[in-house]
Amino acid sequence: MNKAEIKQFEAGQYMSFATLKKSGDYVATPVWFAPLDGAYYVFSAGEAGKVKRLRNFSDASIASCTATGKVTGKEFAADAYLLETAEDEATALRALHKKYGLKMKLADFFSGITGKKAKRAYIRVEPR
Repeated sequence: MNKAEIKQFEAGQYMSFATLKKSGDYVATPVWFAPLDGAYYVFSAGEAGKVKRLRNFSDASIASCTATGKVTGKEFAADAYLLETAEDEATALRALHKKYGLKMKLADFFSGITGKKAKRAYIRVEPR
């Protein structure tokens, strides 16, 4: 990714995050993402398919997209990793709060009420 591509990509609200299946196919999902130090942070339900796939493969693909997942920009190869420590998860959450502000606070609030926040997985995505 060159600087212009990075700037355009990071200006978007959603990222198409595609993870690799055992069959070799990729499954894309639109997600919120937040940039920090050359990587992107994402959160997901802990038992979501993308989280299960990341336990097998770190290969991923990212692109700008709409809220419904329609890709609107160039795709980039990436590596993605589930975050394991509370410190890393807190870093991801801070980055997401910085980008999404009130929307992220509301997501945290409502997922806290339902108990889903405690079951979240946080992911670091590193473009190649």
